[in-house]
Amino acid sequence: MTQKTDTRQRILDTASELFHTQSFDAVGIALVCDQAKVSKGSFFHFFGSKRDLALAVMDQFQSRIDASLIAKAFSSKYPPMERLDRFVKELYVFQKAQAEEFGHMPGCPFGNMVMEQATQDETLRRKADGCLRSLAKYIQSAIADAVQSGALPPVDEEATAEAMLAYVEGIQLLAKARNDPGLIRRLGPALKSIRVSLKK
Repeated sequence: MTQKTDTRQRILDTASELFHTQSFDAVGIALVCDQAKVSKGSFFHFFGSKRDLALAVMDQFQSRIDASLIAKAFSSKYPPMERLDRFVKELYVFQKAQAEEFGHMPGCPFGNMVMEQATQDETLRRKADGCLRSLAKYIQSAIADAVQSGALPPVDEEATAEAMLAYVEGIQLLAKARNDPGLIRRLGPALKSIRVSLKK
């Protein structure tokens, strides 16, 4: 890895942790530079603004979640309904580890950004929404396979996936409010009971 690539990655990794464990608004460029041990000149060489950094951070979060949590939960080698169980389990494991490392449960990085910036910055809102829609597609794929196999009756697959994602985001928000990742494990199994019927 070249020094230039290493510097950019260090900024990204630092910002990812700070944005997730504190908040986008609370973290300034100066703090990112200080924690990453880079100059502001180096920062602006790679990122034109704090918004540009946030967009890159969300891309990185999505890539890492896809390669870890999503890969573990939504592999086609598992039966469709088991994928949903594994999704909840992996989400709990991830949030529990974060809570143990940082002393509080940071919640969903995309949900956090929506709660903070949806009414402030349309570019960040659209980006976070796109990341959430990507998660919904994995859920929808499991639902489609479950319907095809007979594990689920026919449902509105897209709407059911969005309702399931809304439920997952909701229990993460409640778990964050209570600083209790165990709530994800306790309430998560209800995910599989969510259905949106086909329109007649």
